[in-house]
Amino acid sequence: MHISDGILSAPVLTAGFVGTAILAGVTLRKMDMEEIPKISVITAAFFVASLIHIPLGVTSVHLILNGLVGITLGLRSFPAIMLAVALQALLFGHGGVTVIGVNSIMLGGGGLVAYFIWQLRHRFPSGPKREPIFGGIAATLSVVSSGIVLALALVTTGEEFKATAGYALLAHVPIMIIEGIVVGACAGFLAKVKPEILAGQIQTGKRNAP
Repeated sequence: MHISDGILSAPVLTAGFVGTAILAGVTLRKMDMEEIPKISVITAAFFVASLIHIPLGVTSVHLILNGLVGITLGLRSFPAIMLAVALQALLFGHGGVTVIGVNSIMLGGGGLVAYFIWQLRHRFPSGPKREPIFGGIAATLSVVSSGIVLALALVTTGEEFKATAGYALLAHVPIMIIEGIVVGACAGFLAKVKPEILAGQIQTGKRNAP
């Protein structure tokens, strides 16, 4: 779900970099050095997964996993995804340098959406299905939100991209379903064997950060 160089207009690209700078500043506040190993591992998983593309007509699709990043890193999901997007552009030309800002908002913003949805689980009674259900919903909505940003970026650039935006959204419907299943299963598994990896876990009356 990366946008490539040479497609978007200058105002959209500028807005992408400005928005990314603001979100990075907010989500990096009070970061503890002890968080870095966990962030590095999750960032690497996202980096590799989103490099594997499957051609589909005029576009291509791939696992995104920004939902998984969101439910494990919380607010740190945005800088983690931003770093992965920047490295993909600089090392492999994936997307491009000029669209790092827009791609970071598109994918990193989806990670934040996943985290906020994931946090809603605390409003429901604990049970064996709570984490898988909310993990699946969080992942699905993270892809939906990223797709909306993609469509808005294309449509804002020009009317001629309306059809492309619609097709790109439609092509990612299977990804939404697959990601929901995969991340839901991961959330359920981690909740049983390593709950501290998940963001926002409540232990002894306190909530882990972030």
